[in-house]
Amino acid sequence: MSLNQFKQLQELSNLAPILAFQEQNNETIVVVKATDLLFVLNVLKNHLGYQYKMLSCISGVDLLSKKYRFSIVYDLLSIRFNSRLRVKIFIDEVSFVPSCMDIYINADWWEREVWDMYGIYFDKHKDLRRILTDYGFEGYPMRKDFPLQGFAELRYDESKKRIVAEPIELTQEFRSFTFETPW
Repeated sequence: MSLNQFKQLQELSNLAPILAFQEQNNETIVVVKATDLLFVLNVLKNHLGYQYKMLSCISGVDLLSKKYRFSIVYDLLSIRFNSRLRVKIFIDEVSFVPSCMDIYINADWWEREVWDMYGIYFDKHKDLRRILTDYGFEGYPMRKDFPLQGFAELRYDESKKRIVAEPIELTQEFRSFTFETPW
């Protein structure tokens, strides 16, 4: 992290409620509370010293055995200053995230994708519905506790002359491995 970037982050922490910031693999990362997310994104977009006008990605991360189950990562780009910034928030399974569609219009599809894959609810999202899976799909396939086979099997039934969905019956329960012993 250069001295100039460090000064900018110090100034940002004076302007907005930042929990932590770090440099990792030449990427600057800022951690904020979910309740402060919209304020921080507004500051980063509209402040003359930052001008992160472009949201390039929103990603979800499942941290299954942690206190906060999910992390949502916002990748921002400042074309004016040719810099990137990553903003992270951490939430549990029952919390929601405020939608940033009013700040970045392109957040619409990424928030829908995170909701569809992880089940993370974005409050005040105008059109939160499935985008990658079918409307009747049950569960959230990117969660680490989602079964690899899914919950239903599709097959063509010759007698009915159509595709049918049947529930999968798993032969063993989910096991948590400690990796301390080979078996």
